[in-house]
Amino acid sequence: MDLKELLTTQGSEILENALQSLNCSHLKSYDSSSEIENKNRLLNLLTLTQQCVVEKKLLPMKEYAAQIAKERFDAGFDLHEVHTAFNALEEELWNKVTKNIAPKNLGEALGLISTVLGAGKEELALTYVSLASKTRTQTLNLTELFGRN
Repeated sequence: MDLKELLTTQGSEILENALQSLNCSHLKSYDSSSEIENKNRLLNLLTLTQQCVVEKKLLPMKEYAAQIAKERFDAGFDLHEVHTAFNALEEELWNKVTKNIAPKNLGEALGLISTVLGAGKEELALTYVSLASKTRTQTLNLTELFGRN
């Protein structure tokens, strides 16, 4: 079985296992979302990963990750939560690949998956940092503690 076939034939199982892993992470923002929302989020990420692996293009993943970063940042998700969702999918993909791809093809298959999702995680982090650096940090008003002199 090659990577393209694996992603096509075992996509549903990959998705379910990644969702289970995400649920076990007990992330505040994902726990407050419905299971359907979380499943659709992972499905979108899996579908895009498949597309990028087949086409050997990173730009769609980078654009998607930037969009997701903005949406999740605005919704109050922490970066580590979204990064964990990416990791849940990547871990399950690695599990499936190592069990189903011939040893001589493992390097390429794992490299493709890691490169695509790595590009997404990098863009995710860069976008979060950019957004966070533009947010005004709240400060405490301590003037009452020191009186007015």
